[in-house]
Amino acid sequence: MERGGSSLLHVFSLAVVLAVVWWLLSGYTLTLILSLGVASIALTIAIAHRMDRVDHETHPLHKTYRVVAYFPWLLWEIVKANIDVVSAILKKDMTIEPRLMELKASQRSEIGRVAYANSITLTPGTVTLAVKDDDLIVHSLTSGSREGLETGEMDRRVSGMELGKGGPSADDQPALQDDEPGGGTGTGEEKVP
Repeated sequence: MERGGSSLLHVFSLAVVLAVVWWLLSGYTLTLILSLGVASIALTIAIAHRMDRVDHETHPLHKTYRVVAYFPWLLWEIVKANIDVVSAILKKDMTIEPRLMELKASQRSEIGRVAYANSITLTPGTVTLAVKDDDLIVHSLTSGSREGLETGEMDRRVSGMELGKGGPSADDQPALQDDEPGGGTGTGEEKVP
């Protein structure tokens, strides 16, 4: 873990985030309750610091602005996926086409792959069933939800959130390189259950 100013900044920002979340969830302004909240936050930070868990990956301050830019896009994707699933269900012929897909994740860190898998699961019509290394098994409900993942836009945006700018390219991402000539680049391969 980093020592000095950077570590202190992470501890302080974690304290602020925990305090805001605690207050928003509790809504109390009584002195006793507030003092108990401060004590519980201080204890949580002390334990996390002692366990060496207050660092740049578990509390990534350097990615905060990227996350703020990513969430509106993700919320829009959730709205579009809701419309796709509802229209598929309400159509007379019910155009539900469940499939399993295997996707390659281009994220470099575990937290990046978890963010990608969770983003897929948050989007209606898709669920990440398994993550092993850079491979994700995803269940999709409609062809629209599959097409959305096969474009690689969500993968690119999560990688951009993780790494900055436009995300990784195939040249600098070992997760996207294929050993066999003519192999896929991780844009998704359909599998029928």
